[in-house]
Amino acid sequence: MKTIVQNIWKKKAAAATDRQKRDYSRQVAFFNRYSLLFHALLACMLVFVIEVCSRRSLIDACTFLSSHAFAFFFNALIIFFTMSVVYLFRRRMLMRIIVSCFWLLLGIINGCVLSQRVTPFGYTDLKCISDLLTMTNTQYFTKTQEICVIILLGFLIVFLVVFALKGPKFQGHPHKVRAVCFCAGMGVLMSAATTMAHNSEQMASYFANIAQGYSDYGFVYGFSSSVMDRGMSKPSDYSESKIKEITQTVAQAKETASSYTVAKSGGVVSDSSGLDSKEQPNVICVLLESFMDPTEINFLKLSKDPIPNFRALSDSYTSGYLTVPVVGAGTANSEFEVLTGMNLRFFGTGEYPYKTILKETDCESIASDLSALGYGTHVVHNNGGNFYSRANAFSQFGFDTFTSKELMNIQEYTPLGSWPTDDILISETEKALDSTPDQADFVYTITVQGHGSYPEEKILTNPEIKVSGAETEEKNNQWEYYVNQIHEVDKFIKNLTDMLSERDEKTILVLFGDHLPTMGLTDEDLKSGDIFKTQYTTWNNFGMEQKDADLAAYQLLAYTTEQAGIHEGTIFTYHQAGEYDTDSDDYQGKLENLQYDILYGERYCYDGIDKYPASDLQMGVDKTHIYSYRKNTDDSLSVYGDCFTNWSRIYVNDEKMPTTFVSDQQVVLPADYAEELETGDILKVCQVGSSNTIFRTTENAMMYYGADEAAADEADEI
Repeated sequence: MKTIVQNIWKKKAAAATDRQKRDYSRQVAFFNRYSLLFHALLACMLVFVIEVCSRRSLIDACTFLSSHAFAFFFNALIIFFTMSVVYLFRRRMLMRIIVSCFWLLLGIINGCVLSQRVTPFGYTDLKCISDLLTMTNTQYFTKTQEICVIILLGFLIVFLVVFALKGPKFQGHPHKVRAVCFCAGMGVLMSAATTMAHNSEQMASYFANIAQGYSDYGFVYGFSSSVMDRGMSKPSDYSESKIKEITQTVAQAKETASSYTVAKSGGVVSDSSGLDSKEQPNVICVLLESFMDPTEINFLKLSKDPIPNFRALSDSYTSGYLTVPVVGAGTANSEFEVLTGMNLRFFGTGEYPYKTILKETDCESIASDLSALGYGTHVVHNNGGNFYSRANAFSQFGFDTFTSKELMNIQEYTPLGSWPTDDILISETEKALDSTPDQADFVYTITVQGHGSYPEEKILTNPEIKVSGAETEEKNNQWEYYVNQIHEVDKFIKNLTDMLSERDEKTILVLFGDHLPTMGLTDEDLKSGDIFKTQYTTWNNFGMEQKDADLAAYQLLAYTTEQAGIHEGTIFTYHQAGEYDTDSDDYQGKLENLQYDILYGERYCYDGIDKYPASDLQMGVDKTHIYSYRKNTDDSLSVYGDCFTNWSRIYVNDEKMPTTFVSDQQVVLPADYAEELETGDILKVCQVGSSNTIFRTTENAMMYYGADEAAADEADEI
């Protein structure tokens, strides 16, 4: 009887399983039969969900659908096009999930990025992942966030692997040739649709304001544009004759300007700038991270002026608004414009040239131009040398030295502990000036104290400047923290000008904000009416005339050096030869030709030669040594020398060891590792950046002879 019941149940279970398989097969067959319709619906759903994530608002996503319907469905068409790849595989459902997860993941990332900055997520940001990881355990990217990201990605990978093993396969004939033709046809259709959308001006081919572009045209289209539109397109009128025409006009203007400078200097000239080498002024250019005048914000109420020193300079020396290419983030792009005189508008959507073209080619800059006049050229920055690939970029620009945080004995940090304070940059800037006593110098100093993000909770118990007027208490806390950090930066400006005033050298100082802070400001919130406007000001100790002007970032140093009587460089003299008219099509067209020629073209402006090769960049200006070592009572080993920092690491036989920083003259090898040392081992100390990059090594190494003090004192240098 028991056996009969068991058989009945087995038959029922088998029948149920067969019904489930038949139902499942019918469902799969249904989706396969109407897969294109399914892909269209799925694409629209994905676009909507992505916009909810990106805008962090269901209402805003609905508004985008209703007010930008064409853009919404064009975004859906892009996803529909990427879905066509599923027909190349048997595991079509798996590929649908992968494509969907890909777009959803990008949308989520964009939402997270926009919670920290104004500029949305673009393709070039993928090249900055290593930079983000270097900021682990800061307010910008915490260790907890890193762990959460790793866990979530791990779950996603496990799910996809399981689905790949257990999921359904396409049972029909694959028709591979037809699938390939279909994908190719979709590619042609997508290209034609994009061209038509651009020609009809339904979709923009260029975003002057990237954040607004993503908002108006959708994340999927914006991100796709950043993938497809990289580098510079060849100008339609680019030719050797066109470049020669531009450079000849510039050369004539340069000759006229130099002659005028010579006349003013009494007829003494020894170089193309028109200045005697002894009269060349030092040029100090300081990027002020996230710096702005808080009184420019309409809704903020401040207990006192947070930037009195910057304001005093603006009242007495050349100053004005500065139009920068980014908002809330993207320091490297404002920096690129200032140092090269080139306009980011001609590059791809959201592109960072530091991460693209400068990885493979050198580029004329203010550093290489002033080097041609005999200047020493230096960079000083209290953040990582590899951040934004700066060490590489500054070499491509032709700088002589770069002192990054790894070469600094940094002890003071902001109240959150996120970023070093800027005070140390004064002594490091002076050290760079002193490193070339017989030369004029160009020093580019980059601050970091004003960097976000800014805490919503109250951090400052007794702030020097009290802030109110924001819409919430959390926003007031953020603004109060930011304003007080900017106030500290303003004190740094005063201390910097005091230091420069005490030097018996002609000097011009340029200070500029690289972008507004990441605080959700709109055009309506600002007196300037433009979130892409920051401020700049100057200072000098040799009586330069005050000539206030509103400029673009790529015009700043051309305008400043022109006032100082310096006329040098292809791009900078081009700006000086014109009227700094950013709205002129002729002005912008010629600038585009010059940029393309230098970075992507035949370099007709240099007669086809590499006129400004990359420099052999030296990290730091100090020469460092090991003097001795000592075995400590706890069996650890102290190594003594000079110019050690928190980023100093002891190397034994070229292998990096765990190292404890004690002071700028002492680092310690822990006992567990010191006990393994053997006679004949080679000791040296290196300054190490991210990705284990060795930026500087002590001038000498020492051979280990054991723990005997006498032997240590007399240890051989190598």
